[in-house]
Amino acid sequence: MAGELKRGMRIVVATHNEGKVRELAELFAPLGVETVSAGGLGLLEPEETGATFAANAMLKAEAAATASDMVAIADDSGLEVAALGGEPGIHSARWGGPARDFGLAMDRVNRALEASGAKDRRANFTCALALAGPDAGTKVFTGKIFGTLVWPPRGSRGFGYDPIFVPDGESETFGQIDPRRKNAMSHRQKAFDQLIQATWQNNEQ
Repeated sequence: MAGELKRGMRIVVATHNEGKVRELAELFAPLGVETVSAGGLGLLEPEETGATFAANAMLKAEAAATASDMVAIADDSGLEVAALGGEPGIHSARWGGPARDFGLAMDRVNRALEASGAKDRRANFTCALALAGPDAGTKVFTGKIFGTLVWPPRGSRGFGYDPIFVPDGESETFGQIDPRRKNAMSHRQKAFDQLIQATWQNNEQ
């Protein structure tokens, strides 16, 4: 069922993004939940036709749950820049071109900000986590973290736009911060906390 998670379960992480696979595996490991990636199962990625993070997360989770006959979790996340009207948003990966080159994507964001003439460099990461079962409904949980964009990129940790994002209250980018600290404050962690609160069935946790 998509409505509950228990110790000892094995679930599909419905993404081919190894950074997301790794972060979600690390979040589930202390709970005794094993994860396997959609890529590892040879599952195809569905076309992301949704207009929101939540809609795209649902598409991916439901496709993986149906194809694998397992409970699946999908993440759809991205960077929303205030001065760019929320772009790149759900198109965050596409800003890196066909190869999803985030060096290119970060440069594109910086050039767009410079072209706009805006001094406002506020931005936020948004994460929607969808949990779906092959014979059950889908639940979606959303988390956000706010911060400021810097240039040039700093740090080689994390993935995606992490090297240009400084979370509020910090002086380092997500590309510089220790991954454990990043994960503890991230948009993905906030969505994950909601998911566990709503679906975890082991009373000892």
